[in-house]
Amino acid sequence: MPPTHQVTNQVPPLIGHNATSADPALLAGLGAVGVGIDGSLTELGAAAGSAELQQAARLANEYPPRLRTHDGTGHRIDEVEYHPAWHTLMTAAVGAGLHAAPWAPGAGAHPHLRRAAGFYLWNFTEAGHLCPISMTYAVIPALRHAPALAARYEPSLQARSYDFGLRPPADKAGLLAGMSMTEKQGGSDVQANTTTAVPDSGADDAGAAGYRLTGHKWFTSAPMNDLFLSLARTPAGLSCFLLPRVLPDGSRNAIALQRLKDKLGNRSNASAEIEYDGAFGWLVGDEGRGVPTIIEMVTMTRLDCVLGSAGQLRAAVTHAAHHAAHRSAFGRPLIDQPAMTAVLADLAVESWAATLTGLRLAQAVDAGERDLLRLALPVSKFWVCKRAVPAIAEALECLGGNGYVEESVLPRLFRESPLNGLWEGSGNVTALDALRAVGRSPAAVAALRDELAGAAGVNPLFDADLRRLESALADPAPATARRIASLTAKLLAGSLLIKLAPAAVADLYCATRLGDAGDRVFGDLPAGYPLAEIASAVTPAPR
Repeated sequence: MPPTHQVTNQVPPLIGHNATSADPALLAGLGAVGVGIDGSLTELGAAAGSAELQQAARLANEYPPRLRTHDGTGHRIDEVEYHPAWHTLMTAAVGAGLHAAPWAPGAGAHPHLRRAAGFYLWNFTEAGHLCPISMTYAVIPALRHAPALAARYEPSLQARSYDFGLRPPADKAGLLAGMSMTEKQGGSDVQANTTTAVPDSGADDAGAAGYRLTGHKWFTSAPMNDLFLSLARTPAGLSCFLLPRVLPDGSRNAIALQRLKDKLGNRSNASAEIEYDGAFGWLVGDEGRGVPTIIEMVTMTRLDCVLGSAGQLRAAVTHAAHHAAHRSAFGRPLIDQPAMTAVLADLAVESWAATLTGLRLAQAVDAGERDLLRLALPVSKFWVCKRAVPAIAEALECLGGNGYVEESVLPRLFRESPLNGLWEGSGNVTALDALRAVGRSPAAVAALRDELAGAAGVNPLFDADLRRLESALADPAPATARRIASLTAKLLAGSLLIKLAPAAVADLYCATRLGDAGDRVFGDLPAGYPLAEIASAVTPAPR
């Protein structure tokens, strides 16, 4: 067909972009403890923006995993087949140490902060494959409640070799872990779980007590992983178990994959309903202490929910700013149009806050600040994961109709955006968990006060909301859980911006998120702020 017109004013694809560039919040968050963007992070950022990995991200979502329950002879195999693009992404993420590598001996200074920065950056590729990466990272502290199991499996969980396939763990160069908690009738109410576990005294070759589990699990993500933490009921109460997909003798464990979930987003990642029919597992921790044991894993995956939402938001802002810098309307680039400048600056401020929050939480893991994490982590998970959804929607709108079609990455980011708010406890669960910390852990409240006090006396809106929080903490109640969680998270982010961000960014955040700012849309900003400068700071350099 002959050409009918000349194609002009279309935005070049954002390929060859280094995800570490135009990210002042990342630089500030790392710099707070004297860490810089070193060669390994720069290489990771370059890989994330490469044509190869961007293509793999697209293909992994366009060709989602498929469940094969039986082979051609009728034997049950329960295998999940993935597009090769999935394995490309997994190989890169494991090779970069984004899984359990920070727990390894000799991991160096600030290993969890460095890993958090990498995990955050890697969301520029594709979020689905980061689920098994996150669970493998998070399983280590829970597994250490069973020292013999930890000694046996930690080295392979920390290894930087992606070794796909169902084989005995001892025969693999690297292992991945998962988690199975929820059941149909309970969801987040794990006390309603009915899966049972009975002792199997003849199978304890890992140096831990063996059990047989019978029941079902409603959500098990990445079911092709090698090891899973799961909850089951013993006479002593809910207990935690480690189940291998393949037993040490090479036989398949009695774990049947019933179906894969058909999800809104997270398409590349398989999430399954499974049945245990006398499946073998080892006890982790004490009988009846399953929830406190597995919550160690939940805590770390909640950290990755914050980092994941921050990373997805940052990716969306990057794409929006890139589009606005290269697309013209009414005689000048979109980014120079005052209304668009305001939207991009507002999104940049939101991204600043989310990034600094996630990195500060990771820094607290390195520092062993368990009291601060006990309260700061659930409120941040509540707030950051919720804020990512409307912010990514606004970034999508910056591209107009082009942002709504699948040639853009924005639809995938938008579909992904609600998931971190659901994983590891949806909004009410995390808000109520924070409320429990207020009521039961004076040390957690004291640690939060100390953290926020470092930013007091700079911004009157921040100081006023600090007093408002003290009033709310004096009379906590379930009906106020969301209010307390929101206010606490905003103050934590505000304190970090006051300490680490340019004054204009911190002041704009406080003016639009604290005090009596009320309902508003992105881009509805007060006058007097250097919006063009803020938007420019997060805009990728021209090709």
